[in-house]
Amino acid sequence: MAGHGSKIGRKQEAAIHALLTQRNTEEAARVAGISKRTLIPWQKIPDFQAAHMEARRASISQGDARLQHGYGAAVSTMLKIMVDPNSSASVRLRAADRVMDRGKQSIETEDLGDRVTALEQHAERLQ
Repeated sequence: MAGHGSKIGRKQEAAIHALLTQRNTEEAARVAGISKRTLIPWQKIPDFQAAHMEARRASISQGDARLQHGYGAAVSTMLKIMVDPNSSASVRLRAADRVMDRGKQSIETEDLGDRVTALEQHAERLQ
């Protein structure tokens, strides 16, 4: 976050890290070694907000990457449950419903991506 050309200082960087790891503003301020009365106004500074949002996006991206590593195993589990004769009918039905929902969402997402790409290409041609 902070570094050469950074618009926030080390204390603000520590506060951002604390905001990402603590349960609330009070705990974040304590962990960062500042008062809550200091942290709250910092949260209204555009450069602090931008750095905080960047850190939040990075954190979410890392979590998403970890989830994606387990995607294959999750699909296998769902498919096994769906066809397992030892599972109750309601559990198999729920698994089948999830498989169908995920398949439909996947197609819708691909279609939306294709439409956005086509629109972007059209907009570039108009420029």
